[in-house]
Amino acid sequence: MIESLKNKKVLVTGGAGFIGSNLVEALLNIGAIVTVFDNLETGKLSNLSEFESNPNFTFIQGDLRNVEDCQRAVKDIDIISHQAALGSVPRSIEFPQNTHAVNATGFLNMLHAAKEEGIKRFVYASSSSVYGDSTISPKVIGSEGNLLSPYAVTKQLNEKYANVYALLHQMETIGLRYFNVFGPKQDPHGVYAAAIPKFIDCMVNGEEIVINGDGEQTRDFTYVENAVKANILALTSENRAIFGKFYNVACGEYYSLNDVIKEIASRLKHLGEFNENSSIIYGPDRLGDVRDSLADISLTNQDLNYHNAVSFSDGIRKYLQLMFVK
Repeated sequence: MIESLKNKKVLVTGGAGFIGSNLVEALLNIGAIVTVFDNLETGKLSNLSEFESNPNFTFIQGDLRNVEDCQRAVKDIDIISHQAALGSVPRSIEFPQNTHAVNATGFLNMLHAAKEEGIKRFVYASSSSVYGDSTISPKVIGSEGNLLSPYAVTKQLNEKYANVYALLHQMETIGLRYFNVFGPKQDPHGVYAAAIPKFIDCMVNGEEIVINGDGEQTRDFTYVENAVKANILALTSENRAIFGKFYNVACGEYYSLNDVIKEIASRLKHLGEFNENSSIIYGPDRLGDVRDSLADISLTNQDLNYHNAVSFSDGIRKYLQLMFVK
């Protein structure tokens, strides 16, 4: 099925971002003709610089909130992987209108532009945040609780719009609920930076690591290679039963933040990159955060043929080797 992507014209929205740029690399390696659509608000052109000379790569700067930009981006495209979004639960609590405009209105703009252009396959990034305050573990599709942030609301709305377009217009929509993805090209800087790249940066530079809460909250940390694989499987699947549905993308194993810090510190020490001045500070719990998050990936394995996910430990090893082993 992956062979079917050769010479296919694939649009990756948010392709200058972390997950998007990793997906772009994989698609180009397969032989797809890739167009990236990004407004560069959180994405970076430097994430795409290695592809600039590739004749199968095109970059379009534009904004999801602009209908005309979306219509321009989908011209002559065969399939879409929609990764563009304004991430971060805390940011969505502080700036809910911006999050809604990009993640909800922007999503609908792109989905409708695809429909108008006659594009059927539309894979999109959802989020484990849609499980909200559900105490069921592992997280199973259908076990969602009360949503805890505007970000989560927008992601659930994406799933509902995608399902409606699958029903009304026979679009082949497939949602991917990412669980705490980490890996190369993830930005460690800024107030909304993700935990793992920020931990690594602090340990290397001898800075304080600030943990919200006691550090015993757990997450199903997922190496970016798994997210890329899930996208490629969804873009190429011939299983018609998956259309209009959504799937957990994770490892199916959980680690506490304290465990993660120990694992990273151990590997950095082995590589000679750990700065002994680094320390940990524990603060109050963060508004909108869930306590524990573990994915049930059995349905993803069954319906998408998503097997042999890279484990957290192997993912950290690969990530740090890419960063520090020349």
